[in-house]
Amino acid sequence: MGMVIILIQYTLLFAAVLSLVALGGCFSEHSGVINLGLEGIMVMGALGGALTFKFLGGDASPFVTILAVLFVAIAVGVAYSTLLGIAAIKLKADQTLIGTAMNMLGTAAATVIAKSINLAEDSTKPSSEIAYPGRKSFLFVDGYEFNWFMIVAVVALVAAYIVLYKTRFGLRLMACGEHPQAADSVGINVYKMRWAGVLISGGLGGIGGICYITAGVSSWKFEVGVAGFGFLALAVMIFGQWKPTRIALAALLFGFFRALSNVNSGFEFLKNLNIPGGIYNMLPYVISLIVLAFTSRQSRAPKAEGIPYDKGMR
Repeated sequence: MGMVIILIQYTLLFAAVLSLVALGGCFSEHSGVINLGLEGIMVMGALGGALTFKFLGGDASPFVTILAVLFVAIAVGVAYSTLLGIAAIKLKADQTLIGTAMNMLGTAAATVIAKSINLAEDSTKPSSEIAYPGRKSFLFVDGYEFNWFMIVAVVALVAAYIVLYKTRFGLRLMACGEHPQAADSVGINVYKMRWAGVLISGGLGGIGGICYITAGVSSWKFEVGVAGFGFLALAVMIFGQWKPTRIALAALLFGFFRALSNVNSGFEFLKNLNIPGGIYNMLPYVISLIVLAFTSRQSRAPKAEGIPYDKGMR
């Protein structure tokens, strides 16, 4: 029973990461901009959050620490996503190439920054590993562990549903991803809406990054990035049909298979199968390929996503 509880805890934690980042991609794509740079945004948000954890140390209360970490992770994610906004919205560059470049740059920049900080503290330690009191992100209730970021993910899911479907801003945002010329004709500023979508995706991606690296560890080597979770979140977004409620369910499915790679050795019947641990690590990515292969034909992406908007075109 104990291992089942641990499996559920890990499933909820990884589902929280995936839903946060997938929601970020959802906002960006609903505005008409494809954000393939979520992986890089996650890494940069994780770096900002980890450094905040590190420098606050044990001086602040867990609640204040989490608030500060959230603020910095969001701020760094938003700042990094401006690269996508400038290139895709202002310069009308190819969004796929921009996202790929952001992923490469994010991991490289985070590694250099982490190594520079470590060298400044100890000239004999050129490592990209940042240590932080990650246990502060956990809430203990009757002996069970819950991560504060799980609560943040639930709040984000509810807020995303309300914003997208119940507010004027959300309806205008989605209109810009479907028919930007028509939206412009009724006075909606398409450029501002797309900037809003990109920046919101940056903030959510930043939170997802720090949530991912605090999943039970107290240090992180930034040269390893986030193990493809940004791309897995995109699969969750597509499987979830760009809708917050379906994204939540898809995140639970993929989160379960990712959690299984952490706790498979604790289940006797799985241990007896003698399946190599690497197979379990591959499972969420293999499952994502299988799911997308069978469901992508029925996927209905925003019609104008990935198409640079030109105000002069009709």
